[in-house]
Amino acid sequence: MIDSAPAFGDVSHVIQLALAPAFLLTAIAGMLNVMTGRLARIIDRGRYVAEQFNKSEPDNVKFYEIEQGYLERRRYLASSAITACTLSALLVCLVIAVLFIKAILGVEIKWVVGSLFVSATLALTVGLSYFLREVHFATKTVRIIFPK
Repeated sequence: MIDSAPAFGDVSHVIQLALAPAFLLTAIAGMLNVMTGRLARIIDRGRYVAEQFNKSEPDNVKFYEIEQGYLERRRYLASSAITACTLSALLVCLVIAVLFIKAILGVEIKWVVGSLFVSATLALTVGLSYFLREVHFATKTVRIIFPK
C-alpha cells in the first residue's frame, strides 16, 4: 500500500516557497493603505467643495464646478488603483493556496502557479500605473493660493 500523505519535507518546502508571496502581500497591503488614504482625502475635499458650491456666489460657481470635475477624475483613478491592487492581492493569495494544494494532493500544476503569479504582477502593475496617474493629475490640478 502506497502512502499518499505528503511528507513533512514537502510541506515545509511549500511553506518556504509561500514566504515570498506572503511578503508581497504585506507590500501590497502597505500600498493599499496609502491609496485608501488618498481616496479618503479626495472624498473629503469633494464634500468640502460641494458645500462651498452651495454657499458660493454666482461668480465662484465655475471655479467649484471645475474643481469638482478634477476631484471626480482623481477619485476614479484612485478607486481603479485600489481595485487593481486588491485583485493582485487576491491572486497572490491564490498562488499560496495552489502551492499548498499542489503539495497536499501531489498534482503537478506549475502552470497554474505561474499564471496566477504573472496575473498578480500584471494587476499590481496596472494598480500602480493608475496610482501614478492620480498623483500626476493631482500635482497638475492643485493650486496653492496664498491669502492677500
